[in-house]
Amino acid sequence: MGTDTVDLLVIGGGMAGLSAAARVAAEGGSVVLVEKADRTGGSARFAGFLWTATTVEELRRVNPEGDPELAAALVGGFADAVAWVRSLGVECRPPVPVLGFGRGHQVDTNHYLDTCERLLRDRGQEVLTGTWTRTLRTANGRVTGAECLMPDGSARRIEATWTLLATGGFQGDPELRARHLHPQAADVGLRANPHSRGDGLALGRAVGAGFGRKDAGFYGHLMPAGVSLADPARFVDLALYYSEHALLFDTTGERFADETVGDHLTAMALLDRPQARGLLVADARVHREWISASYVEGIPGVDKFQLCHRAGARCAVADDLEDFASMPEEWGYPGAVIRDRVKEFNATAASGGVPAPGRLLDSRPLDEPPFYVIEVAPAVTFTFGGLLIDSAARVLSGPGDAGADGCRPVPGLLAAGADAGGLYRRAYAGGLAPALVFGLAAARTALAGKPTADDR
Repeated sequence: MGTDTVDLLVIGGGMAGLSAAARVAAEGGSVVLVEKADRTGGSARFAGFLWTATTVEELRRVNPEGDPELAAALVGGFADAVAWVRSLGVECRPPVPVLGFGRGHQVDTNHYLDTCERLLRDRGQEVLTGTWTRTLRTANGRVTGAECLMPDGSARRIEATWTLLATGGFQGDPELRARHLHPQAADVGLRANPHSRGDGLALGRAVGAGFGRKDAGFYGHLMPAGVSLADPARFVDLALYYSEHALLFDTTGERFADETVGDHLTAMALLDRPQARGLLVADARVHREWISASYVEGIPGVDKFQLCHRAGARCAVADDLEDFASMPEEWGYPGAVIRDRVKEFNATAASGGVPAPGRLLDSRPLDEPPFYVIEVAPAVTFTFGGLLIDSAARVLSGPGDAGADGCRPVPGLLAAGADAGGLYRRAYAGGLAPALVFGLAAARTALAGKPTADDR
């Protein structure tokens, strides 16, 4: 069993972990990065947009129950994070609006991740893939590194001044999804890598780390129900972003949420409905303006309906609203009820009213045939519940399901990315940006050197 001493041990090689490790190495620090998978990058390799809210006030408006300190750190650190990416020679395209309250940059995420790994190797730092972290090591109440299991089965002890947990959350574990998201979440689709199974949470909790509210929720999207997501190319291709302009009905034939608040929020709401599945209904206008158009400026549009049809999804085109009454019985939806609800929605919208349960944006009627119908289900990208941290990415101690107030740092331990909780609660303003911003915050903490008095 070998022993190493480094400034920073990074457990998890996704956006947060690679960013922290590369930044420490670029500043002359020593790093070991441990990744359970055979390749670094994690789910960040499937993403391509770096964005968040334009101001702290906007982030607080859309995410009122999130930690205000973390919100300020995210918005305040975003510009420097983008500058760091560009400093590595990775293009960040000009900013564009996102979701009406944010701005962000399209980024070649794979180029960035590979550049970070190359920087580590060029600086003589170790990147250990196929390596599982078995336990954190402690001495005198401080985390001092970890014991890892190498690909050949041998154990290796890695000692470090700081240890960063960045394993990507717990969305890959059905039991943890059921416990912390919803009982029906055990069976939902996963639009992420399969390796993020709560390792970081278990390691942190074992040394006294606090865990944020278990009902914090998740980021995901509505996807065609019953369609395999084994091919990562489908994570974006089949994500039904246009649902914000459509109507969503559950298996009782009722609308249950304001679809216009965002597909990512509707996905959480659908998880709480019977069987966690529903019918997404759009008309010709929505097909023309949203289903086959670009969702974000600069990204080419594709016809999502046709992609879902070719993937084998349960979908149909109705020439008239009356066709809903003859919906196949095996689908399990009351077609006549849905027909009536669409008519009621259209009448209310046409008269200038607000259709229940709300319609904050795009309240135009859906009355231009034909009608496009897809059965949908929620799929999880990453979880919001995680270890409590402060703005310096230091993990905080505390009881389960706690808030950050009154908690103290767990000496020597950091967390970032989806292993860190508290930033969002049933709201969302970017995933790559927090991973990057708090990964870089972890690097600054590690580069600061010896622990301060309140770390001890």
